[in-house]
Amino acid sequence: MSRLHGTKDFWIGALRTEGPAFAAAVAEAPPETPVLSCPGWTVSDLTLHLAGVYHWVSSFVAAGSTNPPARPTGEPPAGVTPLQLWQHGYDQLMTIFEGLDPEAPAWNWAPQPKKAGFWPRRLAHETAVHRWDAQLAIAAGGPIEAKLAADGVSEVLDTWLPAGRRRTPGHWHGVVQLTAADAAQDWYLRLRGEGVALLDTATVFGHEDHHARAQVTATASDLLLALWGRVSFDTLGVTGDRSLLDGLRVG
Repeated sequence: MSRLHGTKDFWIGALRTEGPAFAAAVAEAPPETPVLSCPGWTVSDLTLHLAGVYHWVSSFVAAGSTNPPARPTGEPPAGVTPLQLWQHGYDQLMTIFEGLDPEAPAWNWAPQPKKAGFWPRRLAHETAVHRWDAQLAIAAGGPIEAKLAADGVSEVLDTWLPAGRRRTPGHWHGVVQLTAADAAQDWYLRLRGEGVALLDTATVFGHEDHHARAQVTATASDLLLALWGRVSFDTLGVTGDRSLLDGLRVG
């Protein structure tokens, strides 16, 4: 199994691409346009959500503390459009990220080291998926770039699922194989009740049979979008026990 290892520069580069693409889609859509991939949300809601995430992370990521930060409260400033608020948050975030030491202490919600490098990765993927949402709202959705999407799949498997952030609670048992054909990457994970383990096949299995009960083959973008509930696994190349895939959904 070959794995892609991102860096701060890689994730900032993704934000430089995905951020402006998100803004362009929002600018084209009337504010009350429904976001079909986020039921109940409008483009305005989507923009305010992402702006809020940017402002929240900017408020603590460079503070050098691993204490949980306060969640923002209050309404957006009067006279400021959602896109203007998003742009301010994006510009501020990028400035902070440029000077950020990835090894500096910073809180995160995952069961992994509390380091600032968590957040450029997290917000690169948050922005990429929501860019897809915004473009879908104007019927112009494009795939997420393969290397970024592959790292996004890894983030779901090494961060979201171990943190217990499944969409639906439940118990699943068996090994699942995901294959991103365009990124030449495979993931094997073992579901054990409420738990999940991402398997390093090079050291765990050697040359043994992986005994995967379900296999999914697709582009990295489609795998990521399926994990986030934007597309159905049923539209991808699935073999084996389809029910196990419900244990991978985080969005």
